Amino acid sequence: MCAKRVIILMLDSVGIGGAEDAAKFGDQDADTLGHIAAVNNGLHIPNLVALGLDKAAQASTGRELLLGVQDSPRLSLPSKYGFMREISHGKDTSSGHWEMAGAPVQFEWGYFPPQAPSFPAGLIEKICAEADLPGILGNKAASGTVIIEELGEEHIQTGKPICYTSADSVFQIAAHEEHFGLDRLYKLCEIAFKHLKPYNIARVIARPFVGEKKGEFTRTKNRHDYSVKPPQPTVLDRIKNAGGQVISVGKISDIFAGQGITKAVKASGLKELWDVTLQEAKAAPDFGLVFTNFVDFDMVYGHRRDVKGYAQGLEYFDSRLPELADQLQDDDLVFITADHGCDPTYKGTDHTREHVPIIMFGKQVKPEFISGRNTYADLGQTIADYFNLPPLSVGTSFLDK
Repeated sequence: MCAKRVIILMLDSVGIGGAEDAAKFGDQDADTLGHIAAVNNGLHIPNLVALGLDKAAQASTGRELLLGVQDSPRLSLPSKYGFMREISHGKDTSSGHWEMAGAPVQFEWGYFPPQAPSFPAGLIEKICAEADLPGILGNKAASGTVIIEELGEEHIQTGKPICYTSADSVFQIAAHEEHFGLDRLYKLCEIAFKHLKPYNIARVIARPFVGEKKGEFTRTKNRHDYSVKPPQPTVLDRIKNAGGQVISVGKISDIFAGQGITKAVKASGLKELWDVTLQEAKAAPDFGLVFTNFVDFDMVYGHRRDVKGYAQGLEYFDSRLPELADQLQDDDLVFITADHGCDPTYKGTDHTREHVPIIMFGKQVKPEFISGRNTYADLGQTIADYFNLPPLSVGTSFLDK
């Protein structure tokens, strides 16, 4: 059996600018990490700096990352560091995750227009008829927290779910966990997912919330994504099919539609995601992969344009890295990366097309700057190489030889 383990820490939306094709997406000069550091007059992330994040960011943009003075790091493991370019056609969650696992999205997703009504009348009629609904609310592009505040009370009074979209290829449904019912919301999402197939939409997302009136509504941890499957087998499938274990933490299993996952563990919030990651990493067997999505950077800070919160989240993430380092076995590898950008200083509330960092560290890693990688799939290819699995169809390994 393969006496090796891998942990992926996926910092959802922590881009580092510099994408050559940013103008195509209207994202010229977007730089999530760089702008957060500049607006906050620095960031206290000594462990990430010790691993090379600042050097990766500078290589990506050609500009020094304005972090300020750092304390001595509590993590002293060798690392490889650089940045990765995205070749998928979109800048969405599914495309970023699938590409890093070896399945880039080389087709165009379907999208809904932002203006109301966003959804075709025939689509809504089919969904409402099968789900026995009196209609829907929303029917436009919106921030999830904003539209719940706007329409939450009407939703409770009428029983109509709140349906909305974004710049991503998504159909989102918000409903009250108690008044509407969580199981009923999940069933509604399954119905919507079925009727959305002709529209080539990547995900239907259940967004449950609680509270009784405006100002009290809060989303719960029972979010659930209904995703189409990756366009081809990923490194997760390779590991599972070869007898390995793939443990997802947070929304990873949803993003991959359960493909290649052997154990899915729910968690939300930076603290809980870290707690569960440490627990699963410690217990993971040989030939095991633990894959965590730290969604708060995107959902709580990026989309809400909370620059201060984003900075505090990064500093908290950094503070817990030594706990993981302290429990690593000799042959373990840890990867830190992201799936896209979401610059909280940029216009709008959408993802931004950026390079993403790639850091690999562990006790046996040879320190090295691995430059700019031509696809996120280099991450998946490196993991396949590490586990002695057949190579993926795309990507170049940067494993020590």
